Amino acid sequence: MLKKVEMAQDQFFSVDRLYISFGGLIAVDNISFDVEKGSIFSIIGPNGAGKTTIFNCISGLYKPGSGSVYFKGEAVTGLRPHKIARKGIARTFQNIELFSRMTTMENLMLGRHVHIKTGIWSGATFFRRKSPAAREEVKHREQVERIIDLLDLQSARNQFVGGLPYGTQKLIELGRALALEPELLLLDEPSAGMNSEEKQDLIFWIKDIQEELGVTILLIEHDMKMVMDISDSILAINFGKFIAEGEPEKIQQHPEVLKAYLGEDDGIDYLT
Repeated sequence: MLKKVEMAQDQFFSVDRLYISFGGLIAVDNISFDVEKGSIFSIIGPNGAGKTTIFNCISGLYKPGSGSVYFKGEAVTGLRPHKIARKGIARTFQNIELFSRMTTMENLMLGRHVHIKTGIWSGATFFRRKSPAAREEVKHREQVERIIDLLDLQSARNQFVGGLPYGTQKLIELGRALALEPELLLLDEPSAGMNSEEKQDLIFWIKDIQEELGVTILLIEHDMKMVMDISDSILAINFGKFIAEGEPEKIQQHPEVLKAYLGEDDGIDYLT
């Protein structure tokens, strides 16, 4: 056990024997995996496999019954969500969690909250051009403008989020997570509700986030073509249990993975 913990602490990000149940139903059953810095690591499995539950344990929404989560050598298991965000872990949600009556810019600025240093009294003096609050506001807006340019959201900058197309709202949620300047980004079904053109654009943006921003990505996604195209490594689970882990070529040919998705082991085309 000690050897496994030492190995986990040497990793950029590691989940060690994560277990959680709800009312006697086991949702995640002793799942372990390591994510290399700078990689795209995907978790796949049928509906109800436990994928989002793993994300909720990582991001602090759920406290696991047992097991540990390590980030840059530090145990973050059970920390509150805002403390995990401050350590450099951000996430998106399967269902959009934006403020519909606020603009794109305002929603993205909310993502900067963990970096705000000036207090209420400094904020009250914002009208002073050279006040700390004014300088900080400019810095945060500059960072948000870079995200708007990266995700091509210029036309939506000053529009209320509630009136924007669903695919654009998904991008804004991605942008808000990026506004935290994370080192590890958890993407939960980022392409859900997008058309084929939007999905193709999303693939390019995810690769840009990985390569240009240097962000490590942990991805949950049902679009298997996307997963196979962009993942460096894939973990397959079903009913909360480990099935297989490895490079895309290995996973798309794995008989237990095919059986979990199709109920048979001759449907290779589905995952290619």
